[in-house]
Amino acid sequence: MCLAVPGLVESIEDDYADVDFGGVRKKVCVTLLPGLEVGEYVIVHTGYAIERMKPEEAKKTLALWDEMAEMAAKMEK
Repeated sequence: MCLAVPGLVESIEDDYADVDFGGVRKKVCVTLLPGLEVGEYVIVHTGYAIERMKPEEAKKTLALWDEMAEMAAKMEK
């Protein structure tokens, strides 16, 4: 199963970007998204940025992830 979690591009050097996934930083290949810029959100699959995501949509998705994590934490109690 693949989970599409938005990541924020923090820096780009050549064909790779440092992408922040809620505090977890990963180096991601960005050759499939020409013109990608720092500050954009991306969806990553198997180490490749495969799609840009609008900031408002990324923030909505991240808020839903936070909500699910809170619910899961409550269920563990």
